Amino acid sequence: MFMGDRREAFAARRELMGYTQESLAAAVGVEFSTVGRWERGDLTPQPYRRPRIAKALGISLEELGTLLASAPSRQMTAPPSAAVPARAANAGARGPLDTQPTAHGGAQVRLEAAAPRAGGRLFGREAVPVQPDLAETDDMNRRDLLRLFTMSGALLALPAVEPVLADVDRLAAVARTGAVDSAAAAEFAQFNSHLWRVYALAPTKSEVLPLVRAQLDVLSTGLRHPQTPAIRQRLCELSADLFQLAGEIFFDGDRYTDAAHCYTLAATAGKEADAPDLWSCALTRHAFIAVYERQFDEAAPLLELAANLARRGDPALSTRQWIAAVQAETFAGLGDLDACQRALDTAAEVQHLQGPVHNGGWLRFDGSRLAEERGTCYVNLGRYDLAEAALTDALAGVLTARRKAGVLTDLAMIGVHRRNPDQVATYADAALATARQTGSGVIARKLRGLQPHLAPLLTDQQIQRLDAEITELVGNRAA
Repeated sequence: MFMGDRREAFAARRELMGYTQESLAAAVGVEFSTVGRWERGDLTPQPYRRPRIAKALGISLEELGTLLASAPSRQMTAPPSAAVPARAANAGARGPLDTQPTAHGGAQVRLEAAAPRAGGRLFGREAVPVQPDLAETDDMNRRDLLRLFTMSGALLALPAVEPVLADVDRLAAVARTGAVDSAAAAEFAQFNSHLWRVYALAPTKSEVLPLVRAQLDVLSTGLRHPQTPAIRQRLCELSADLFQLAGEIFFDGDRYTDAAHCYTLAATAGKEADAPDLWSCALTRHAFIAVYERQFDEAAPLLELAANLARRGDPALSTRQWIAAVQAETFAGLGDLDACQRALDTAAEVQHLQGPVHNGGWLRFDGSRLAEERGTCYVNLGRYDLAEAALTDALAGVLTARRKAGVLTDLAMIGVHRRNPDQVATYADAALATARQTGSGVIARKLRGLQPHLAPLLTDQQIQRLDAEITELVGNRAA
């Protein structure tokens, strides 16, 4: 019935039914690039999507199967991605974070991880392939994780149950069904740390989500069973840690509601663990969503609560200074220059702390971001000369892709206010390239915030082109 290769057959049927790739993608609930991959044979639609595809194309499921089989699918070769191998099963195995040099001098990080066993221990090494359809896979991982969140929230609300040490038979049964000892808790903590490092190195943050979900499942299993008070507290701490990581992944994917859910659970777990630094950091991340959405009046009271909690925490950690940095941006958004400057001065105190001031996971503030944060504040306050000096200093440093794109977008904003189309295009084009490369919703949101300010410069052709490309980028993410 269908002749030619898959590209010709699928595309011809789509066009016959009056669809563009974009409109068909909207009809079946995928990104338009996914439709392109179906047509090229790079990807086969998931079974649960096929009824909607068949309905849209006006054919039966059997005919759709014939259509999709009209050309062999090309196997997707998993590209090098961020990953974490398990603890070596023997002395000759690789270490917990396996990097390999690349042709351009960087490092490839493989997505491998120890699969945690229900009840507690990590075993062996299991490869986790990069998923060929990130849009569909992300959606499935998100649904699984949200179901897990519901269960975890209920578990955190339950009172602690201490096993009766004299009951030898019951202890043996508990051990077989999920009791966690200090050695297992230490392994969980090590694996959490590995996941944060993977997240930092992963070009596409959503690739880490399946590993986070698996580890959260293990921690929830431990919370289901009676534990000693010390072990239960430790499991709550590790859950608070990992919920913050899950929130960061959702935040990067522009899923702010899901991120807020994660941060709320992280705060609950941090409170249950009586860990003020963890608890206050979760609240700060929750407040940062409002900061990013420029709802500064909503962020301010939450940050004040976080700052009060942090005073009960470890003074050697940079928790209070990080909260102050976020408060500075909030005060800048509210137009309060004096309060912003005081908060920036408090944040700068991190440079005088001694020893390890952060843990590389839920707390990563070490003062290296001070220049870019100062620059962002000055942009919000309209102090563009001060902002440009700070942002230029920041750009000369070593930045992650997301942080660099934020600095570039702020510099483009300065160009807007100076009515300098060349400056705007130079910096915004670089940020756009990073957004396309990483798929980061955070960068897309920054560029979307820049777009309304381009209006006075739209008589310039390069600004017209830039405006169209931002619209396309944002539209593709919403599709």
